[in-house]
Amino acid sequence: MKVSRVPFVVAAAAVALFAVPAAAHADESVHVAMQDLNGTGAEGMAMLTATDSGDLAVTIKASGMTPNAPHAQHIHGSTTGMDFMCPDKSDDKDGNGYVSTEEGLPKYGDIHLSLTTTGDTTKASGLAVDRMPKADAEGNLTYERVIPAADLPPGTIEHLKDLHVVQHGIDVNDNGTYDMEALGESTFAKSLGVDGIPEEATDPATCGMVTGAAAGSMPTGGVDTGDGSTEGPTSTSIALYTAGGLALAGVAVLALRRRLAPNAGR
Repeated sequence: MKVSRVPFVVAAAAVALFAVPAAAHADESVHVAMQDLNGTGAEGMAMLTATDSGDLAVTIKASGMTPNAPHAQHIHGSTTGMDFMCPDKSDDKDGNGYVSTEEGLPKYGDIHLSLTTTGDTTKASGLAVDRMPKADAEGNLTYERVIPAADLPPGTIEHLKDLHVVQHGIDVNDNGTYDMEALGESTFAKSLGVDGIPEEATDPATCGMVTGAAAGSMPTGGVDTGDGSTEGPTSTSIALYTAGGLALAGVAVLALRRRLAPNAGR
């Protein structure tokens, strides 16, 4: 798949604090450099901006995505000081050559916000593909949304630099669609009791960690998220994050099967 780098679009937006005066974080922005996670060449840039108007603006520009297909995307991480990060090839525990959603969750943590185009943004909408952005015919994806302060989980602004972005949906056999031929059936969907979903549709395509404050310069690479603490995700927290994400995604996966039904057997 040919990949063309796309310019990052800067958006002005805002997020207000819950516990301290909003002005303390006015116009604070962080860059997120999204890098290919599963060898498909997908990449992108995002910016999260907080101002005293009380809202969070998210802007994403990505390329190399599966063309003409919806891509579930989320803000992941923690607002409790835990230090999550993006997975890598070493997290491919089943040895099939690709990091799945289940294999990635312990590294990038639970869904903090679902980056839908309209409506609910909680993790319950994590796989609401009917409200996720769709890549164009060239595999380019653009997303802009202002999420009201009332819809932001507590601690979002205080931990803005601890959060990162994950996009899902890969095209392993480069045929422009999600199908069963490349990776078979989605183990993530099957774990929710839903059959017939291609693994390509749920595997992560990009993951981006905050690279620093946006001050007119482009980031050159990713760094680990978190507040510098050495506390990592424990086995207990991983179980809680994974179980919670799986349970809340159940209804959304049903919608995913309906959306992808024509391609399920391809």
